[in-house]
Amino acid sequence: MEVTPATEEDVPALCELLGVLFQQEAEFRPDPERQSAGLRFILGRADVGQVLVLRDGPAAVGMVSLLFLPSTALGGRVALLEDMVVRPDARRGGAGSRLLAAAVDFARSAGCLRITLLTDAQNAAAQRFYGRHGFERSAMIPMRLMLGGQSHTEPDGGGRSAFLGS
Repeated sequence: MEVTPATEEDVPALCELLGVLFQQEAEFRPDPERQSAGLRFILGRADVGQVLVLRDGPAAVGMVSLLFLPSTALGGRVALLEDMVVRPDARRGGAGSRLLAAAVDFARSAGCLRITLLTDAQNAAAQRFYGRHGFERSAMIPMRLMLGGQSHTEPDGGGRSAFLGS
């Protein structure tokens, strides 16, 4: 397996992977049209972020997206790990760890000073996975205001999931 930057040709496979991720999240629902638009917004725009693909041969079996923003607290660029998923049949054997390591290396090489991610409050497996890779629980509480007519279901104490298998 290898990790490579995503291309326009990867968008349909990435939308399928996001469908897997969003089916297991409390707040989000798969919508291939929206996911495709979001991916295309990132692709080829180094100032916005990067999407990395975990490939088993030509097949995309996992993905991670990083979004960049400035931090006034740290005085530099930081990354938001927006989505991370590995196909269920490709989990185990270190696939998720390989993908996460590539994302961390990419963020570091892009000058990022921190990576932040959110997980569903009930997703203990994802929390353990990220903890094994050095991520720590933050004292910050995620809050959001949906604009433009979008809606989401608010689970009890829930947040954004970036679950995958290790």
